[in-house]
Amino acid sequence: MRIKTVQAWWVRIPIEANRQHRSDFGRLTTFDAAILRIETDDGIVGWGEGKNAAGSAGSYGTLVHMLNYEVGPRLVGRDAADISAVWEMLYNGVRHEKAAMSGHAMPELSRRGLSIAAISAVDIALWDILGKSLGVPVWKLLGGRKADRLPAYASGGWESAEKIGGQLQSYLASGGFKAVKMRVGAMDGAPYVSAARVRAARKALGPSVDIMVDAHGTYTVADAKRFIQLVRDCDLAWFEEPVIADDKAGMAEVRAAGNVPIATGESEATRFAFRDLAVLRSADIFQPDPAFCGGITEAMRIGAIASAFNLRLAPHLWAGAPCFFSGLHICAASPASFVVEYSVGANPMIHDLVEETVAVKDGMLEIPDKPGLGFTIIERVLETHAQRL
Repeated sequence: MRIKTVQAWWVRIPIEANRQHRSDFGRLTTFDAAILRIETDDGIVGWGEGKNAAGSAGSYGTLVHMLNYEVGPRLVGRDAADISAVWEMLYNGVRHEKAAMSGHAMPELSRRGLSIAAISAVDIALWDILGKSLGVPVWKLLGGRKADRLPAYASGGWESAEKIGGQLQSYLASGGFKAVKMRVGAMDGAPYVSAARVRAARKALGPSVDIMVDAHGTYTVADAKRFIQLVRDCDLAWFEEPVIADDKAGMAEVRAAGNVPIATGESEATRFAFRDLAVLRSADIFQPDPAFCGGITEAMRIGAIASAFNLRLAPHLWAGAPCFFSGLHICAASPASFVVEYSVGANPMIHDLVEETVAVKDGMLEIPDKPGLGFTIIERVLETHAQRL
């Protein structure tokens, strides 16, 4: 089962004007991703995804070029089932053989950012191939699933204090959700504006619905602490990315300043960064993004760290189909997982790109049973929206 071809595309799918929203990223007019196709010499195709932005907040030209012209040629001829060995080869570069024999990492200088995003795309596609080759879903290869359905939360929430209650109530009605997430932080300006929106949300939803808030890392430590005090009576389920991911000590300070669980990790890459979060007591909930943190392989390692430190796992899944479905398998197999992110913003990269219907019923998401990751790419949609580079 040798790798025969590797092909990546920058896929950009427009979002209908009436479904676009504005946050600190600006107005999202398209949903973009680097989508990867790997085919083996016996005709098995696996799909992956690499990410360096959210929605249309970034450019994928460099990542796609890296996958096609730098990473791809190193994969051709490799055994597609050697998933961990391929991961370490791409991470350690020219020293990968010495690192393997020595039993510890000896990575290249450019071991973060786009490099890990490219590894993520490859890793996801290889797990898809392995599952298809054996005729089993990926979760079975990861150790089995703990449930055939898992709780999901509705991720969105951009409206003003006057409208946020109605927006979040519409989420509950759409899928029977018991938990919702709203955005706060720089999109509002001062912390008191965000706090007013949160209080309005709690008043509209009542005490029985979990409310999470996401600042996208846009507060300073001081303002994050102010915000926590302003919403201390709102019983928040978690406060996501209160400050920039680079300031792990600052995040620990925010966590110590209040009683709201801290969630973070969508901007982090590899188990090493999450180890630091755990040791510094910076977070209660890890949120690795499979398309950025290092793929399924690394997300499972991160989940093991969470479990070892008695923390929880809730992957960041504002993503395309390969990343989202990867998250479902990770959550199904990880003992630390407890909830799945489900975007209620417009996401054609899931709903238009694959044949399968992804929907929440009674607040629960079904875990795929089909071989591999469990989705079928509609290749004509991919071809229609692939950018010419």
